[in-house]
Amino acid sequence: MGIAFPLGQLRQLVAAMRPRQWAKNLLLYLAFFFTLGQHTSDGFVNELGLFGEATLGFLLFCLLSGATYIVNDVLDLEADRLHPKKQHRPLAAGRLSPTFALGGAAVMASVAVAFAFVLDAGFGIASVVYLAVILAYNLGLKNMVILDVMAVASGFVLRAAAGALVIGVPISPWLYVMTSLGALLISLGKRRHELATLGATGSSHRRVLEDYSTAFLDQLVAIVAPATLVAYTLYTFTAENLPADNTMMLTIPFVLYGIFRYLFLIHRRNLGGSPEEIFLTDRPMLINILLWLATASGILLYAR
Repeated sequence: MGIAFPLGQLRQLVAAMRPRQWAKNLLLYLAFFFTLGQHTSDGFVNELGLFGEATLGFLLFCLLSGATYIVNDVLDLEADRLHPKKQHRPLAAGRLSPTFALGGAAVMASVAVAFAFVLDAGFGIASVVYLAVILAYNLGLKNMVILDVMAVASGFVLRAAAGALVIGVPISPWLYVMTSLGALLISLGKRRHELATLGATGSSHRRVLEDYSTAFLDQLVAIVAPATLVAYTLYTFTAENLPADNTMMLTIPFVLYGIFRYLFLIHRRNLGGSPEEIFLTDRPMLINILLWLATASGILLYAR
C-alpha cells in the first residue's frame, strides 16, 4: 500500500497538470518558425539546433504551466466542486491530496526555473515573470474585471517572448502586438462561454462574472477581432524579417477564416470554454491552421 499510494497520487498529479492545455505552450515555437529561411550557410544545422532549444523551452513551460494549474485548482477547490465540469478534476473530486499536489507543484516549478536559467538568463527571467503573473492572477487578478482577461493574455505573450529568448533571436514588436490581441480574443471568448453556460450561478464559480454581461463581452470581441486582423495584415507588409516581395500577404485569408471560424464557434456552438480543444479538434480550424503553416513556411523558406 505504501508504494501504491504515491504511484496513484503521481498519476493524479499528472492529470491535474492538464496535459491537454499544454498546446498553449506551442507558442514558444512562434519565434523559431519565423526564423525559417534566414540562415543561408549550413542553415539546416543551425535551424535544427534552434528547434532543439525551442523544444527544451516548450518542455520546461509544460512543467511551469502544469504547476500553475495545480495551484489554481487548490485555491479554487470549493468552487470547482460546484462546477458541472471542474468537479471531475483530480483535486475537486478528492482523488489527489492538496498537500501532495502543492509539494509536486513546488518541485516542478523550482526544477523548471533552474533549468530555464541554465538555458538562457533571459529565458529564465521570462519564466519567473510568467510564474509571478499567473500567481498574481490566481491570488486576485482573476476577480478584477478586464484585468483578469488581460492577465490571461499576458501569459500567452510571455510564452511567445520566452520562445524568442530561448533561441536567442530579437523579439519583434509584432510578436507582442499579434499575440496580445489574439490572446485577448481567446480570453474574451472563454469568459463569454462561462457566462453563457453557467448563467445566474456563474458568480459562485467565478466571482468576476458578476461584472460581465454577454453584450459587454460581445462589444469587446467586436473591438479585438478586427484589431487582430489589421495587426496581422500590417505585419505581412511591414515586418523586417519577412520576404521583401510581400508574399506573406498570401496568408491573410487563412487568418481571416480562422477569426471568423472562432467567432462562429463561440457564438453559435458555445465552444469557447476550451480554446485548446477548438484548435486541436475542430476539423475546419485544424485544416486551416495546417494550410497556414504550409503556406507561411513555404514563403519563408523559398521566397527570401
